[in-house]
Amino acid sequence: MSSIVVQTVPKFLDEVVESLKNCEVCDYHMHDEKGRIIITIEGEGVKEELEKLRVIEAIPHVVAADMQMAYSEDELNEHMEVLDNADAVPKMLNDDNIDLDKVIYRGDLKKKDLEGFAAEFDKVN
Repeated sequence: MSSIVVQTVPKFLDEVVESLKNCEVCDYHMHDEKGRIIITIEGEGVKEELEKLRVIEAIPHVVAADMQMAYSEDELNEHMEVLDNADAVPKMLNDDNIDLDKVIYRGDLKKKDLEGFAAEFDKVN
């Protein structure tokens, strides 16, 4: 489950709220007079939630739709199990022979392939 803040121009607020209420990919919760709307989406994984986010972004007069918080108890439990069974320090961090040019930095969200990331995230090793 993810919460999303949708932003629209105040003159289109009623139209966008109505579109979101009638949209089958989300649940409407509240809005303010500035054009900020709070909705939630649910999916089997991050990839499905991103697909639903794309539907919301395509609604006419939606300026932005940003995930604010995501929660999945099943995914959390699976990832916690992986972490509990993993070494505290990844092996590559203790490898003096690793070629640093081949290390992939994944911390820059502006350049991140979110759909590719979601597909990888949904795979629990």
